[in-house]
Amino acid sequence: MHKHNLLVELLVEELPPKALKKLGEAFAGVLAEQLQAQGLAEADARLTSFASPRRLAAHLSGVAARAPDRPVAHKLMPVSVGLDASGAPTPALLKRLAALGADAAAVPGLRRALDGKAEALYLDSVQPGVSLAVGLQKALDDALARLPIPKVMSYQPESDSASAAFVPGWSSVHFVRPAHGLVALHGPEVVPVHALGLPAGRNTRGHRFEAAVDPLPLPDADSYAATLRELGAVIASYAERSLEMVRQLRQAAAALGARLEVEQGWDGLSAEDIEQRLLADALVQEVTALVERPTVLVCAFERQFLEVPQECLILTMKANQKYFPLLDAQGRLSHQFLVVSNINPADPSAVIAGNERVVRPRLADARFFYDQDRKRSLESRLLGLAKVVYHNRLGSQGERVERVRAIAGAIAQRLGDAALLRQVEQAALLAKADLLTDMVGEFPELQGIMGRTYALHDGLEPVVAEAIEDHYKPRFAGDALPRSPVGLCVALADKLETLVGLFGIGSLPSGDKDPYALRRHALGVLRMWIERDLPLDWAELLALARPVFGDLIADPSAALTEFVFERLAGSLREQGFGSHEVDAVLALRPTRLAEVPRRLEAVRAFAALPQAAALAAANKRIGNILKKSAAAAPATSDAGAAPVQPQLLAEPAEQALYAALQATLPQTQAQFEAGDYRAHLLGLAALHGPVDAFFESVLVNADDPAVRANRLALLHTLHRAMNRVAELARLA
Repeated sequence: MHKHNLLVELLVEELPPKALKKLGEAFAGVLAEQLQAQGLAEADARLTSFASPRRLAAHLSGVAARAPDRPVAHKLMPVSVGLDASGAPTPALLKRLAALGADAAAVPGLRRALDGKAEALYLDSVQPGVSLAVGLQKALDDALARLPIPKVMSYQPESDSASAAFVPGWSSVHFVRPAHGLVALHGPEVVPVHALGLPAGRNTRGHRFEAAVDPLPLPDADSYAATLRELGAVIASYAERSLEMVRQLRQAAAALGARLEVEQGWDGLSAEDIEQRLLADALVQEVTALVERPTVLVCAFERQFLEVPQECLILTMKANQKYFPLLDAQGRLSHQFLVVSNINPADPSAVIAGNERVVRPRLADARFFYDQDRKRSLESRLLGLAKVVYHNRLGSQGERVERVRAIAGAIAQRLGDAALLRQVEQAALLAKADLLTDMVGEFPELQGIMGRTYALHDGLEPVVAEAIEDHYKPRFAGDALPRSPVGLCVALADKLETLVGLFGIGSLPSGDKDPYALRRHALGVLRMWIERDLPLDWAELLALARPVFGDLIADPSAALTEFVFERLAGSLREQGFGSHEVDAVLALRPTRLAEVPRRLEAVRAFAALPQAAALAAANKRIGNILKKSAAAAPATSDAGAAPVQPQLLAEPAEQALYAALQATLPQTQAQFEAGDYRAHLLGLAALHGPVDAFFESVLVNADDPAVRANRLALLHTLHRAMNRVAELARLA
């Protein structure tokens, strides 16, 4: 069976840049998957995907012209149903054979085999392998149907290229963008398939303006990338194009003695790590999807614009113009910036001048907004927040600010002095005022940043201005926490207000839908709580936040507590802790979350001991005994908490267990109180022998009520000692 490499390309109008990478990967991936499923390609066939603004393509190695024939065994029915007493076929069997294209002549050749306890009839046949033309058509149809298209458009295919299945002027095609060409080459041969009203051929098209040949014939499947690069002025591979662009960007920045703005904070990383981070950058990926062959040019704007906060200029250049800002050695924004052009003229001056002309009005707008905003203080904008709806059931932003201020003040009173309280209340009051500025109205991403800038302009203390910016932190996984106790109090209050309020009105996340980012808010609360080792427990935080809503909400405590600890459990598992370890520690709902990592390390060390499994199982057994005794005699359920009476310990095994507890618990108690959880749990391992002996020879439910109560008290003492760090039964 002859095998050649396969190339399939769909030539289209400019694709959505933010979706291009996924579109290219999906197109190639489904094609390969379907060809492999039909036996036309091996499972280890090498797949290369291509994606540029005007094309999706896939190259697959070792594709057969026809799939090999395959033996097929059709299970028909039990022998007792298919054959009568004389061995003749029943009507049911004949009907089943007819459905498979066979008749009574096939009956003597039917195979008998056990199917469970009964014998069944099987029809063995050979299924002819599918041809590449048929198999590729199915794969192509499936690949197009399964593309993650953000939005479909309808159009009519071109009359000179439409396949026979389409009638020009009447037939419509539905796709992400109009398609203008289809290439399908198996080695040097065209595969007769069609898609979107287009028959397959060997001609593609290169760069709109710089291709040396148009149309561009492809001699065979393997010449695709090289032909497009050399004659079409196109780098078809998304990955290669991105790598080339990053190389040029870094080279141009270095030549100017600057660095790319996105590299800020990457000091100390290796060149390879920096390159990988750049390739993953959202702007790099978007611009890669906008050009077919990148050319990096250096542009500049007037230095007077540098009077505007650099965050504003950076955002307008990146978000609106897709430019790459540069920073000098001190981290200050440069008046020079980099542009990635899709053309490479001999004299780039016109392209440079055009980009400089385009960015100037954007920067002028930013300067205008900045100048206008500084004419009014943040405090003067507070009344306007009463007119901004926060949530139709939770009131305005003005009302929300008062709630956040109250929660932040209550937290500050527990964490600091009067000075902290004053600064926290001022920062909380002004934290949302920049929402009403022109700059944030134009660039919502700058909220908080502009609040800090305008607060400093208004003469506020730097720590208060800093807290206004930091109260949104952490905004995403890995983001920095607020820098000061002031920012910490306001950030914690802001996220608590959101969580308590929305849970209180029943607006909970469901599935992958979380429109208010409550999962992110919960993780932010947890990070601040743990990493700053706040001396507040969860019940106390809820008690601070719940009253500020009055009658607006129902009590969300139970649902919100479960939600927050689920987020914590997920975060800990992502950090490498086992599910049983996490469940054991969090089952106790520890109040000081900063201790949780130490508790987990202690549980991990304990679980590695040879005695751990037996102790965990015994702990589970003890818990069940205590629960049953409490259920059987609820009026005396507290009896187990009474001190053990040594004179009632009659059996040697219970005396030995009591003696072991007396010898062990003072030391493990001191270790627990000192926070040495590892030593505490490892010390309890010494109880393994006495505990086993107790259960082997002592009947807990003795007939004498006093003896029974005393043995329960002994078990209660043991259970309480073993479950201070974690609920060890969950390790069983």
